[in-house]
Amino acid sequence: MKQPVLETETSTETTDSESVAEDSIVHEQAAQPSWRRWVPRAAVGAIAVVGVSASVVAGILGWKMHDRDAVDVAARQAATTAQNYAITLTSIDSQHIEQNFAAVLSGATGEFKDTYTQSSNQLKTLLVQNNAVSKGKVVGSSIKSATKDRVEVMLFVDQEVTNSVSPDPRIDRSRMVMTMERVGDSWLASKVELV
Repeated sequence: MKQPVLETETSTETTDSESVAEDSIVHEQAAQPSWRRWVPRAAVGAIAVVGVSASVVAGILGWKMHDRDAVDVAARQAATTAQNYAITLTSIDSQHIEQNFAAVLSGATGEFKDTYTQSSNQLKTLLVQNNAVSKGKVVGSSIKSATKDRVEVMLFVDQEVTNSVSPDPRIDRSRMVMTMERVGDSWLASKVELV
């Protein structure tokens, strides 16, 4: 008869030890500092903030690179147009003066177009009277400044000139800064300065 009691006592002791172990686990969890519970949440929040920040930075850098590419394309287009226009501007034949002046005016805009138009009649008369012929050649160029809609180009131009006073060709070397502006889909000269 004592055995069943012993078994019961043993059984109670086992139950008590399990209960003590469970209490100790609960007590340990409660005893853990509160920061251990919010650390995983904070880590997730930090990762999200870093992810969003990285996306914003990538977007800004991508936009700046796209903008820089657009400026580079504009500079190349404007420089090519300026070189061709410099040849048009410095190549004149008194026998074809009207066509020469029309070509110059079609590539001009703004201040330069106004100035050239105002002086064209006097210049035409002078060129025809002297039987002038000139042929321009661009020997070098560089971009001075550039945006998507305005580019300054430095040009080095050799101009072979003959006229009734000097029938033997002579070379005039000049340096000019040509300001090109985007007008619709075209690049036009808005300012030409000899430097």
